[in-house]
Amino acid sequence: MANDIHWFPGHMNKALHEVEEKIKMMDVIIELLDARAPLSSVNERLEKATAHKKKLFLITKADLADEKQTQLWMKHFMSQDSEVLVVNLTNKNAYNSIANAVIRLGKSKWQKEMARGMKPQPIRTMIIGIPNVGKSSLINLLAKRKAAGVQNKPGYTRGEQWIRVNKDFMLLDTPGILPMSYENKEKAANLALIGSIREDILPNHDLVSYLLDELKYHYPDALKDRFDISEITSYENVIRAISVRRGLLTSSGGYALEKAESLLLKEFKDGLLGRITLEWL
Repeated sequence: MANDIHWFPGHMNKALHEVEEKIKMMDVIIELLDARAPLSSVNERLEKATAHKKKLFLITKADLADEKQTQLWMKHFMSQDSEVLVVNLTNKNAYNSIANAVIRLGKSKWQKEMARGMKPQPIRTMIIGIPNVGKSSLINLLAKRKAAGVQNKPGYTRGEQWIRVNKDFMLLDTPGILPMSYENKEKAANLALIGSIREDILPNHDLVSYLLDELKYHYPDALKDRFDISEITSYENVIRAISVRRGLLTSSGGYALEKAESLLLKEFKDGLLGRITLEWL
């Protein structure tokens, strides 16, 4: 992958400045990370702004990721003196785990307020995360109602809203925000593969080549069940084999390579190739 990847719609620039300002008044930050690419999910600019805040990391989409790697990433983020939970945002039981974690982190605020003779105020919490990581699903879970729209595409949530979760805490939703550019091409590729950057930002050829390299190294049998490909060799061999297996051929009998690329990327994103993590510890 050659040049730096730039993807920064105008609404994100404005939202980034607003988020940085509002972080100052927050008691707890909830940051969502995609289990398939936890490190790439971190917005480094917002990390600086939240460095001195109590933080709860929620690792989402673990059902699509390598279970052993998810546990290692959990330990990694715990070592940063933060609370970490692996959550299924479609499971209502996750509500108590998240609410209890926020309260644990916010207790020191209550103690300070009581020491000043004040009545403990609700913990002010902000949700941050890259696009398509599950923020809207989290809001709906905590609010116990459909308080936010949910779509499986990046950049769907653009506004911000305060939501009273219970008597103990309230949360502020924020739009999904990405850095202005990625000098690290692997991070950009990871985000494109998990659906946090629009699919047309990076050429499918580059994404497929990167994905196949990762699969060949860490998951050499990943294409066996879906495409009957027992060995991941060259890009050309794999894409042609997928074209043949799925009948993706041109009218003249050639290989419909672009359709085969799109199919492979979609099946990875949908978890049909198995539980795969792109970033290993």
